[in-house]
Amino acid sequence: MTRVELSPLAWLDDVESQRRAAGLRRSLRTRPAIAAELDLASNDYLGLSQHPAVIEGGVDALRTWGAGSTGSRLVTGNTELHETFESAVAGFVGAESGLVFSSGYTANLGAVVALSGAGSLLVSDALTHASLVDACRLSRARVVVTPHRDVDAVDAALSARDEDRAVVVTDSVFSADGVLAPLRALHDVCRKHGALLIVDEAHGLGVRGDGGRGLLHEVGLAGAPDVVMTTTLSKALGSQGGMVLGPAAVRDHLIDAARPFIFDTGLAPAAVGAALAALDVLIAEPERAAAVLRHAATLAQVCDVDEVPDSAVVSVILGAPEVALAAATGCLDRGVRVGCFRPPSVPVGTSRLRLTARASLDDDDLALAGRVLTEVLAVARK
Repeated sequence: MTRVELSPLAWLDDVESQRRAAGLRRSLRTRPAIAAELDLASNDYLGLSQHPAVIEGGVDALRTWGAGSTGSRLVTGNTELHETFESAVAGFVGAESGLVFSSGYTANLGAVVALSGAGSLLVSDALTHASLVDACRLSRARVVVTPHRDVDAVDAALSARDEDRAVVVTDSVFSADGVLAPLRALHDVCRKHGALLIVDEAHGLGVRGDGGRGLLHEVGLAGAPDVVMTTTLSKALGSQGGMVLGPAAVRDHLIDAARPFIFDTGLAPAAVGAALAALDVLIAEPERAAAVLRHAATLAQVCDVDEVPDSAVVSVILGAPEVALAAATGCLDRGVRVGCFRPPSVPVGTSRLRLTARASLDDDDLALAGRVLTEVLAVARK
């Protein structure tokens, strides 16, 4: 019998066809250094990625420390700049200590896996970020996924456990729709059952709380001994990297046990320098956080979204993926770049435009956004 030789990657052709038929094929879009369109898609919430002081902070670190960190932070990749930044962010958000990772994704992997493990229970909100989902999968813990923002379900999962240790993980601000987690109620349940609460503040830092200190700070949980915060430097701080913040014992443990920290090259000094400069700008100009929420409310009104946004994210659900994609393309053709979220980023039937407000938007920007979105959504909603 003659054997037909097939490429081991031949199955990718069928997968690609299925994705295209479902309207879920993705492609990369290259943007220029200076965008011609109004940006309502990026996560540069405070408008700091192009701020002169932030750029200079990165350049100064580049000149001082070089282009790369040269190794794991346990070998040669740890600099005075890394530790200065960690102390500054911890002080800003009210945590005892902080530890910088190479990205927000690796910070979540490192924190969740190292603080759970075999013989423990992980309780995760159904709509947590993919990095938290992957962390749960890698943890070797028993994982219970609870309905979105359902505190009673978390309570039930913790009540039914027979594991000695339990960890509850959630976003503070959910990235696709911008709604807030019920952090106070979650913490009450965690404390009742002796569980640790890990909160991803990627979309809360710089936007929520006093001067952008985050939702944990806003609800009075900053520095709580049974709370660990993770975040990214790539959104409000306009740079790159991630952090875990919490009790000093957690930092010590992660240095010993978090594989994404131990075996990954340390974050490049230029990214650290830029993030530190961005933090300085935020401290000096706390009104930027309030401006984000004010502009988000304006965008929501333009898009006829019922609820006033609680974050920088304005979610405009259109349903079918092809409808959302056509609307996003229509906006771009008219000079406004918006996000387009389709499954698996969001549940089936809830494809949407995801708009992100920035502190740096001006009246002309908002007027242009209003004209374009009104025109495009009128067609999309027919």
